[in-house]
Amino acid sequence: MKEYLTLAEIQEDLREGGLTCVKLVNHYLENITSAAHLNAFVEVYADEALGAAATVDQKIKDGTAGRLAGLVIGLKDVLSYKGHGLQAGSKILQSYEAPYTGTAVQRLLDEDAIVIGRQNCDEFAMGSSNENSSFGPVLNAANNSKVPGGSSGGSAVAVQAGLCHASLGSDTGGSVRQPAAFCGVIGVKPSYGRVSRYGLIAYASSFDCIGPITKSVEDAALILEIMSGQDNFDSTVSSKEVPAYSSKMEWNGKAKIGYIRETIDNEAISSEIRQQTLDVLNRLRAEGHEVTPVEMPLLDSLLPTYYILTTAEASSNLSRFDGVRYGYRSPESVDLESMYKKTRTEAFGEEVRRRILLGTFVLSANYYDAYYTKAQRVRRLVREETNRFFEQFDFLISPVTPTTAFTIGEKTEDPLQMYLADIFTVQANVVGNPAIAIPNGKDDHGMPVGIQIMAPYFGEEKMLAFASYLTELNKKVAVEYNTNH
Repeated sequence: MKEYLTLAEIQEDLREGGLTCVKLVNHYLENITSAAHLNAFVEVYADEALGAAATVDQKIKDGTAGRLAGLVIGLKDVLSYKGHGLQAGSKILQSYEAPYTGTAVQRLLDEDAIVIGRQNCDEFAMGSSNENSSFGPVLNAANNSKVPGGSSGGSAVAVQAGLCHASLGSDTGGSVRQPAAFCGVIGVKPSYGRVSRYGLIAYASSFDCIGPITKSVEDAALILEIMSGQDNFDSTVSSKEVPAYSSKMEWNGKAKIGYIRETIDNEAISSEIRQQTLDVLNRLRAEGHEVTPVEMPLLDSLLPTYYILTTAEASSNLSRFDGVRYGYRSPESVDLESMYKKTRTEAFGEEVRRRILLGTFVLSANYYDAYYTKAQRVRRLVREETNRFFEQFDFLISPVTPTTAFTIGEKTEDPLQMYLADIFTVQANVVGNPAIAIPNGKDDHGMPVGIQIMAPYFGEEKMLAFASYLTELNKKVAVEYNTNH
């Protein structure tokens, strides 16, 4: 079967009769079996997906199919899908089944998307490499010795390796965009409050966002459009009208683009990523766009602010996983106190325990003002600084990551080095703005490189159109390069 880049191509073949949803699902199921070593899926809904495909095929014949007919999608193992396993990559939720379907997932199902399975991820979405899962690490399809990024590593690899057409991930500090960059696919983090979080297992509630991972910006726009909007189950969702992103993909005019000088002139960034980012900026300049370097004084405060606040929220959110009501309970417990301690010690992984302890520490009476309160103030200052930036510019462009995908096990002994992998992605989560990662070529070893576009709050419409434009511009340059070499 040919490789489909967009859902529109799939739907065209479905209409012409050369393809059926059942054939499509069977194709993906074969791919999942042959790529089982990548460990992208923790559960595959083979019979159910085939049944759903047959139903959608009939709807297509009857002319009643939804907008996502033909979309075979995977769900990160933090998204509720009623009657299906939900573990957040953790032993503490073993054998747990979701009692309801989350809003974002339900809206896709209502438009005839077909869910093929749930995908591996870092435990409770905490990680930058997908090595923290109780199901074992996910391998990058471009090089099996490399990480896929995290925490939505299984979701990114599934799209990268053609195991499904698209995936739904979650992004708390870059968990959709960073693996998308490492795997050479598209990853979108929407504005905070654009998509309902109802049905998403919480890591850090004021940072978490659900976002699509796709092979094309057009598909990301369509999925985001359908998922977005007001929801009575989530009071943090905006009632702001959702634009028709998918029908507004044409970019017109010249953009004002800023880039933070330190994100490029930095020894921590690999020379290839630096050069490829500069190439894009120069390309945009040559196309007549205004490209300007800027300073951001609070840049060094982003990562500490992010980790103080997210660990504090995680400490609170994860207190519900205690062995009392559901999931794992330690067989070694002898009384209530030992049940709490042993269950959480045995069933939470090392990274999750580390973040709970850090969060509990910064929330403790003696340190609350010194860390948590101060971090909240810095968050407000970063948001104000970012808003001032977007009074002058349309977009902020940066690398997605300081390096391409690193070797499995390379950073597990040094949490600080692992946390630095998020240095360019956390700003969008700290301030709540939308951002997208798109492919930007490969390094000398054939590993994907990504570039990030960040936009003003609720600026997804222009961001997606510009990302589509830039993707086509990059493809054009790549074709010209290959022709001349």
